Amino acid sequence: MNAMTARRRCRPIWRTSRHAAGVGLVTAIFLLVVLAGLGVAIVSVVTGQQSSAALDQQGARAYQAARAGIEWAMWSHLRSGTPLPCQLAGTAATSFAMPPQASSLAAFTVTISCNTPVAGHFLLTATACNQPLNSVCPNTSPGPDYVQRQLQAEL
Repeated sequence: MNAMTARRRCRPIWRTSRHAAGVGLVTAIFLLVVLAGLGVAIVSVVTGQQSSAALDQQGARAYQAARAGIEWAMWSHLRSGTPLPCQLAGTAATSFAMPPQASSLAAFTVTISCNTPVAGHFLLTATACNQPLNSVCPNTSPGPDYVQRQLQAEL
């Protein structure tokens, strides 16, 4: 065995050949890019789910505001004798903000309208929205996060 062969055999294991140099760096960069992409994807999915859940909650509140508007109109008409908006001369609709200000419905405005009587019956329509146009719902040019619900009842 000559000196050159002995030197090759005694080479430490951690030393690599020149052909394998830099493979670890390329692998590490590849893994970092993949993990960063995965992180961005997870953040975008979670953000989308949170905004969807918030809009769903606002939709439920708008439904409750519209329902409260229908109930208020029916109660005021049946119990107090207050005329419906379509019974008042020159009034097409009545709008009001949801009281009290501390409730979760305070961000909504409700517009109550009704058609002219057909066979003695009125069709009440309550439209609740969180971005009224001139204090009236529905808004024809809503902004982002606009929520609207509409309910009808026959009286």
